[in-house]
Amino acid sequence: MNMRNQWPVLPIVAGLASGLLTGCGSDTGDTGGTGSSVVMGMSDDVLATDPASGYDPGSWLLFDNVFQTLLSFPKGGTEPEPEAARRCSFTDRHAMVYKCELRDGLKFSNGDALTSADVKFSFDRMLKINDPAGPAVMFPMLDEVQTPDARTVVFRLKVPDATFPSKIASGAGSIVDHRQYDADGLRTDHKAVGSGPYKLDSFGKDQAVFSVNGNYQGTAEIKNSGVTLKFFHGHQTALKHALLDGDVDIAYRGLTATDIAGLDRQGDSKGIDVIEGSSAEVQHLVFNMKDPVAGKLGVRKAMAYLIDRDALIANVYQGTATPLYSIIPAGITAHNTAFFDTYGARPSKAKAAAALRAGGITGKVRLTLWSTPSRYGPATDQELKAVAGQLNASGLFDADVKSVAFGQYEKDIAAGKYGVYVKGWVPDYPDPDNFTGPFFGKGNVLGNHYTNGTITGTLIPDTAAQSDRAATDADFARLQDIVAEQLPVLPVWQAKQYAVARDGVYGLEYCLDASTVFRFWELSKS
Repeated sequence: MNMRNQWPVLPIVAGLASGLLTGCGSDTGDTGGTGSSVVMGMSDDVLATDPASGYDPGSWLLFDNVFQTLLSFPKGGTEPEPEAARRCSFTDRHAMVYKCELRDGLKFSNGDALTSADVKFSFDRMLKINDPAGPAVMFPMLDEVQTPDARTVVFRLKVPDATFPSKIASGAGSIVDHRQYDADGLRTDHKAVGSGPYKLDSFGKDQAVFSVNGNYQGTAEIKNSGVTLKFFHGHQTALKHALLDGDVDIAYRGLTATDIAGLDRQGDSKGIDVIEGSSAEVQHLVFNMKDPVAGKLGVRKAMAYLIDRDALIANVYQGTATPLYSIIPAGITAHNTAFFDTYGARPSKAKAAAALRAGGITGKVRLTLWSTPSRYGPATDQELKAVAGQLNASGLFDADVKSVAFGQYEKDIAAGKYGVYVKGWVPDYPDPDNFTGPFFGKGNVLGNHYTNGTITGTLIPDTAAQSDRAATDADFARLQDIVAEQLPVLPVWQAKQYAVARDGVYGLEYCLDASTVFRFWELSKS
């Protein structure tokens, strides 16, 4: 993707324990919305319109635009600022009591008043429903939500958590109208009532239509009159042709690396612009620590010495990602290069062979790399085949690749059937906690039977309690060093975000940053 703009990921700064004052933007309710409507296509599906359920990128794109959160991430930033709230702060020095005061005059798109009762209802409902596909997993620390008055919300936590403001600024903190949602069950009519910049007019199999919410009160300044989101259900070629034929103004999420590179080269002649932004999306190879082959440290170390990330990026991803040598990606506080320091960047057959010998492993190592074809990007199968090729070229491995549909893939991982498999991660919020706790904490999402008492008993709780996020560097560095030595996962790449737009479409550079918030309101069309 001429890459028209690249927006850096800004490091998280200290001060979450101090009061967050109202951010810049419109406080007046002048929501704009006078520009042209915009049509955007993506290959991802939106799996949910109810924020108590959705935990996928497509659903959070909808939540970020239809619902408000107490705090939100400003464009290009990674520290949350007030949105539905006028101010928020921890009221104790232990980061266990968090208080927010709402803006005046908040309303949902249907005209109902938004009060603290709706905020409490939204969090209580999410936790009570506890949908397996929902974000309740993000809030094990939440003990109670109190509402001293109609404009004040108090969150009481079970344990210190300085990242709590970032968590409620994500799609998981979406506020719903308590009059319109069942406290005990998910909404199934594909409708949504929120107080965000847009309202959902219709939602069907192939498209969702959004119009400007005239009742919106917040920081967003809306630059269009509405957005139509077309779903291409994983069909990347169809999405590309829709862009070239003018059926969509923007293609987002789903174009292959080859398509992006080709469109970038042809951009001027086709009336197309390719926009590059920063991203904190990562991909890892995961090792089942109980597997008879992958469970051997010597096998894992040999793989770490042999995998050539640069070749994968060049040959499979056409430069649309960057090599990753850390659990915490570049641009996020506490990023280091533990895997580079331990295993280097250039493949070493000699070091791989030595690792196998040290582990008492003789003969070729036979193993299968398990993939799923689209969940973690359209080139995942190709990437895993390239990895197998690199391993086999050393003469030390006899590796093959098998790919299964995502539903079966997840079941097989849970059953412990795979020794080596791929996992991608799009962060819920841009903090190092979100790249460590979910992977290595209790009940981690990787399903690889890895535990480490120092990580779970000391490093994760200690970093969670530290309100000055920059002060967590040493602990997160130690965590990353432990993971690099024990190798329950092997980081492979960090994504770049891309969108491709027809000439005359503007604002995409404000939609592609480490917060993962795609801001419909920044889009405009001449």
